[in-house]
Amino acid sequence: MAGSGAPETGGVDASGLNVVVIAGTWHEVITNGLIAGAERVLDATGATYRVVRVPGSFELPVAAKAALDAGADAVVALGVIIRGGTPHFDFVSSAATDGLTRVALDTGKPVGFGVLTLDDEQQGLDRAGLEGSKEDKGEEAADAAIRTALVLRELRG
Repeated sequence: MAGSGAPETGGVDASGLNVVVIAGTWHEVITNGLIAGAERVLDATGATYRVVRVPGSFELPVAAKAALDAGADAVVALGVIIRGGTPHFDFVSSAATDGLTRVALDTGKPVGFGVLTLDDEQQGLDRAGLEGSKEDKGEEAADAAIRTALVLRELRG
């Protein structure tokens, strides 16, 4: 796991930021853990936010674009994709990653990337911020989105 060397999260004032957390519905226990981690950071920083659910990770980019076009300052995209025995994993992982990157660049607004691409369910449980998890990727994605939104606000004056 690459958790060593990760920056500390939290400790910033995100008052006035409007954030949308968009999460898939696959692998509910893991996804709910990711959402809870994102909510902890957003609550602690004072950002205004709401959670929206989409069917899966493939749908994250279009929902993220809609949220940002509607005025959100940042999006936190959360999803779980577990490798199976077909190329479907590769297609969905690539589409979600490329799509979310494109949304961020096209809108000029941050997309916190909390899409877990996993070999098995245990890897997700280890990263979901649940009791006993080694990492909290929902927290990390929300923190990255907030910090980037604040940097962009400063750069744009």
